[in-house]
Amino acid sequence: MPNSTELRSWGARGTAGVSFAATLEFAEVSVHLGGRVVLDQFSLRLEPGEIVCLLGESGSGKSTALRVAAGIQPVHAGALLINGQTVSSPGATTSPDRRGIGLMFQDFALFPHLTVLQNVLFGLRRLGRTAALAQARSALHRVGLGAREADYPHMLSGGQQQRLALARSVAPRPAVLLLDEPFSSLDARLRETVREETLAVLRETHATSLVVTHDPEEAMVLGDRVALLRQGRIAQIGTAAEIYRHPVDLNAARFFSPLSEIESIVVNGRALTPLGPVATPGLADGTAVTIAIRPTGGADLSTSGPGTPGRLVAKRDAIGIDICEVKVNGIEAPLVLRQPARADITVGQDVFITLNEEHVLVFGRD
Repeated sequence: MPNSTELRSWGARGTAGVSFAATLEFAEVSVHLGGRVVLDQFSLRLEPGEIVCLLGESGSGKSTALRVAAGIQPVHAGALLINGQTVSSPGATTSPDRRGIGLMFQDFALFPHLTVLQNVLFGLRRLGRTAALAQARSALHRVGLGAREADYPHMLSGGQQQRLALARSVAPRPAVLLLDEPFSSLDARLRETVREETLAVLRETHATSLVVTHDPEEAMVLGDRVALLRQGRIAQIGTAAEIYRHPVDLNAARFFSPLSEIESIVVNGRALTPLGPVATPGLADGTAVTIAIRPTGGADLSTSGPGTPGRLVAKRDAIGIDICEVKVNGIEAPLVLRQPARADITVGQDVFITLNEEHVLVFGRD
């Protein structure tokens, strides 16, 4: 549930200045750092006004890709283009201030010796004083800091510092906006609201936005598309629904949620499991497969049949949701299921499990 106090403190939606969005394209970009290939012929194109989230584990190359886009990291092969113009290539890098980009860093990178207003004005030095003040104050009002322009960053809360960083990045109305883990320093109480309002600001500015995150839920909420990085390349890209429902492989599926996994063999187009047969379209008989069941939606738990018998061995309350662990004969680890909270189900009770086959994932094993 969004924090109501935080939500009310933002300015009116629809008041952020509009940018002239540009295309952003990585064309087979490679970057080597410390003798290691960090980006490996990395290719990605963002259309004007599109929000794309780069998602991946530490070391996957996502932050390096952002630094390449910003002009902070040179490339060793390939090219980066903004609106079709090459701004990074081997031996040639256009400086960040000539790219028409906005940057929002993980630690906000605010200037502690400058006031709130001066922080935002810093990126508007090319404008005349009157125009710069108008754009800076407009951005501050949009993020709800119009009354704090004479304060210094240390006088702001963490959420307010995040909003100041956002105002500073959008005030110049950049064609491309780059955000590096923008919500990671916020506590859970604020994160949802700040994320929601930041997304609204991005939509209003219409800037082409590249957001780096390690949080799958955050990527799926924010991005028009999500790009999953693995060892410097895109392992999968698509809408949130596409990559969640149809992950390219088992590792991709594991990245988006915990899984209960059952190993089996395809026989007559189906894999037999202790929970019943599962269809295996496109896989030949005799293929070794892993059946992956997500905690949410993959199976239902009930106190009476039909279904496969099991025993509830653990139950945790997660505010309206029960996280249940069910031991089923023939399955080594307990199944982990997220269900609407039920007071009538207790640890040690016999229960029944029914698969929702449309939400069960099947992967061939090498």
